[in-house]
Amino acid sequence: MTEETPRHSVSVTGVVIRPDDGKVLVIKRADDGRWVPPGGVLELDETPEQCVVREVREETGIEVKPVRLTGVYKNMNLGVVSLAFLCEPVGGNLRTSDESTIATWLEPEEAIKRCPEARGIRISDALEKRDPCVRSHNGTSIIL
Repeated sequence: MTEETPRHSVSVTGVVIRPDDGKVLVIKRADDGRWVPPGGVLELDETPEQCVVREVREETGIEVKPVRLTGVYKNMNLGVVSLAFLCEPVGGNLRTSDESTIATWLEPEEAIKRCPEARGIRISDALEKRDPCVRSHNGTSIIL
């Protein structure tokens, strides 16, 4: 019997910052009630940048332009690697989706406070003007 090689899933996170007031786009997830920046699983036929544009649009109605990669995050429990991008809004109308009960713009500090640590840190990292961070977490908390 041959053992299968473990597989990783790749996802993206869009940290969308409004340039006029600095507010951050977040959603309250329909499945678990957690506050998070929008994002989702990378499809085989799309680039990470295309994926973040699609996921933010699907979950919030907001059209974005990815600006830069701000971090790489691995959920050690699930084997999910997420690429976080700082994005700027370029259009669309804010709305909820099947995946969210609330989609809103919050002050960065409020957004970070509402999100689990493993998601809030993506907002903090995106706001820093530095090279991308690489972090590991257990789905909720950062693993040092």
